[in-house]
Amino acid sequence: MECRKFEITLISANELEDVRHICRMKVHARVSIGGGGPKGEKRTPTDKHGETNPAWNFAMRFTVGESVVENYNTMLVVKLYCKRKLGDRYVGEVHTPMKELFDLSRATGGSAVMSFPVQKGCVVSQGMLRFSYRFGEKVMIDKLLLAESVAGWSLCQDGSRISSQGGRNLS
Repeated sequence: MECRKFEITLISANELEDVRHICRMKVHARVSIGGGGPKGEKRTPTDKHGETNPAWNFAMRFTVGESVVENYNTMLVVKLYCKRKLGDRYVGEVHTPMKELFDLSRATGGSAVMSFPVQKGCVVSQGMLRFSYRFGEKVMIDKLLLAESVAGWSLCQDGSRISSQGGRNLS
């Protein structure tokens, strides 16, 4: 399986819509690739001081399959939320195809800094999100090797086990 490392650093957002009119806004971001859901989602720390202009400068690393950068179907999704005691309040989000980011980064030497308008639904909301990113070189990962390194051993068809050192255990 061909993969690449993808590193994104969420730098800041500015002029976001103030969704808390009484208290201060404390904003965090949740990042996912391809709608990975809660399991594939990563989160920034909450900025407690910037209010409508949060700054994180927080790096996240993902491993993505080569197919992610070969077609426009897989999206990078960054959702912004305001922290509240009664549950986080949605501020807005940014969607962009991973292929587009990959093509832009290749033209600039492998990394880039981008700013995108924050959207709420299909309407452009208030504010901009700024982030930098880079893609690593393509590497080949054997799925069986990856599974064995994670598990430490695997079961053979005859019920014996192969340890990560390569020996068989007939327990």
